[in-house]
Amino acid sequence: MSSHREAPEISKDPVADSSDLYAFVSPDDADTVTIIANYVPLQIPASGPNFFEFGDDVLYEVHIDANGDARPDITYQFRFVTELRNDRTFLYNTGQIESLDSENWNRRQFFSVTKVDRHGKQTVLAKKLPCPPCNVGKISIPHYEKLAQDAVHKLKSGETVFAGQRADAFFVDLGAIFDLGTLRPFQDKHLVGQKLFNYAGKAVNATDQTNVHSIAIKIPLHMVRRDGKKRVKATDAGAVIGVWTSASRRQVQVRNGDSKNADVYVGPQVQVSRLGNPLFNEVIVPMAQKDKWNSLPPSEDKKFAEFVATPELGALLPVLYPGLFDNLAALNKAKKDRADLLAILLTGIPSGLIDGFQNNTGAVQADMLRLNTAIPPAAKPNAFGVVGGDVAGFPNGRRIADDVVSISLRAIAGVTVPLVDKAFKPDAAAALVEQGLSIKNVSSGLLKSFPYLGTPFDGFSVPS
Repeated sequence: MSSHREAPEISKDPVADSSDLYAFVSPDDADTVTIIANYVPLQIPASGPNFFEFGDDVLYEVHIDANGDARPDITYQFRFVTELRNDRTFLYNTGQIESLDSENWNRRQFFSVTKVDRHGKQTVLAKKLPCPPCNVGKISIPHYEKLAQDAVHKLKSGETVFAGQRADAFFVDLGAIFDLGTLRPFQDKHLVGQKLFNYAGKAVNATDQTNVHSIAIKIPLHMVRRDGKKRVKATDAGAVIGVWTSASRRQVQVRNGDSKNADVYVGPQVQVSRLGNPLFNEVIVPMAQKDKWNSLPPSEDKKFAEFVATPELGALLPVLYPGLFDNLAALNKAKKDRADLLAILLTGIPSGLIDGFQNNTGAVQADMLRLNTAIPPAAKPNAFGVVGGDVAGFPNGRRIADDVVSISLRAIAGVTVPLVDKAFKPDAAAALVEQGLSIKNVSSGLLKSFPYLGTPFDGFSVPS
């Protein structure tokens, strides 16, 4: 998955697990950028009476680098607090929830937003903003999206924020990919799969009908750009920002074992999760170093550059699919670093490689989601993003409907090598690699306005 269970330790701590990160120029408000950070992945909708929620003991952060040093120039911090109305009931709600202050809603969450500048100065932008409830069912919450929209808050400082449950829009044929790297278009050519009787099947979206908890923020573009300009050219270095999200916990937790006495948290915040580009930690970083990667800032990612330069999956494809990736095999044998992947994932794509496009942040190697904020939303988006000729899509930021799995597979298979080596001819199979899914395989459709992610699935309608 994008980052749903990407490392051994964070997979045991879903409340702090960042599962997806999106950053795009808002399609309905092109003077703003929208950043969405999803946490608490793989939520089964029918999860009462203790429905999913953010962690009161977790510091959630969205970081923006405006000058290419892989250090945050702006950080938005989100902290949550949970309040229980009735300590004499086991129920999440004792009647219909028709408003965010409904007396029938027993367990509510609120959040604060703090902005931290590059010098560490903190400014509290909002306190005690209500989250919407989880989508229990149509009887409990007859007008869910009304409540969700009531939980969209426009701040006096100019940002718009939302924090609450949404449908997971990430689509992935997880069962195939982790079944010895099965690629549905070539499953009959698989080294092992071709020997199996009737080994075939359509792609299955492993995350469909599950929910996440989303932190979404919409920010005027001039507030995130290096020079604070409202208008810049796509060729301007100041048009590009780097984005990542993280979650941290206090170094020490002392459990009192008594519900009347709160646990004690002491020591500095320790980062336990982060996410920039989708699939980076999951597919690029070795198992033994995944938790270490989660604990480090992007400015330390040069330590992992060797795994980008010689990706393990790139070496496996010619072995798993004999005869389909011969050119890739020859490239691997030459032991040349994958300069294309190093640029795409760690520095951004420089000017001159793709007409009218660049999202380069400089020489510092760092896993950040890089977005050229001067490139407007596409009139007709292509789910394959830049490799599909749509420079408003991944890896130029990431839109919700971008097929990041197929894009990444094609890049690793060699379709992006000609960007840096005109003599290389990608294998014909490389341009055909895809997982066979799209945003249409997500049962909950997207919204046309902020926060864009669809209505969360409810437990009454979706079987467990």
